[in-house]
Amino acid sequence: MIPSDLEAKILKVKRQDHIPLYVSATAGTTVYGAFDPLDNIADICEKYGLWMHVDAAWGGGLLMSRKHSFKLNGIERANSVTWNPHKLMGVPLQCSAFLVCEKNLLQACNQMRAGYLFQPDKQYDTTYDTGDKTIQCGRHVDVFKLWLMWKAKGTRGFEILINKFLELAEYLYKELNSRENFQLVFDAEPELTNVCFWYIPPNLRRIPNGPEREKLLHQVAPKIKARMIEEGMTMVSYQPHGDKVNFFRMVFSNPATRKSDVDFLLEEIERLGKDL
Repeated sequence: MIPSDLEAKILKVKRQDHIPLYVSATAGTTVYGAFDPLDNIADICEKYGLWMHVDAAWGGGLLMSRKHSFKLNGIERANSVTWNPHKLMGVPLQCSAFLVCEKNLLQACNQMRAGYLFQPDKQYDTTYDTGDKTIQCGRHVDVFKLWLMWKAKGTRGFEILINKFLELAEYLYKELNSRENFQLVFDAEPELTNVCFWYIPPNLRRIPNGPEREKLLHQVAPKIKARMIEEGMTMVSYQPHGDKVNFFRMVFSNPATRKSDVDFLLEEIERLGKDL
């Protein structure tokens, strides 16, 4: 998100007599793993009195890393945050959190005060009855998995894990830069564990850039992925994005992954795709 463009759009809709009320920023996009400039966005939200939400479902785990947490600077100024520990932090599915700064807000929005469920004169503190604060009412105690894992690993354990994922992403980025049959989707070091790239088969390298080459390149990743599935050796996702044809998107979130696995993946892609 470009803050100056955000402010321009806010002013535009206000001139049209509309009332902007909400800005959704992202900390770790699904495809590129990109981070919006949260502090700058928070300044604009405060200036115009807008609710600031941060979707940190994917990238929120970086807060556990002293080395990488700066990428979320400004998230503490948000009105609400989405965070999925079952993603980057490896908590078993499902473990998702929606956090708000204003105390009792979720209860005020969602409570039905059903007397047959939530009696105010119970023996214990009824603030522990979370059902009247949520949309679902009845739900699993998903936070227990996070609590148990945090007790076992500690904050330092999560930090070691997350730093390792980022190191693997950096290693893959450098390996791709050094191999002639691979091309990065954008030439910048990854902000998260996402690394996006094309494999360019030798036959395709002889074709000049243009619509014909793009059409053929669009078919490469799906064909290699199909061969991966048939052989059952490796698995990596792919997709198009905007005006970019199908590319591979490698995402690190498995604590067992090693650099040798990264090398093996690239060698397999070359083996499976060299005749395309």
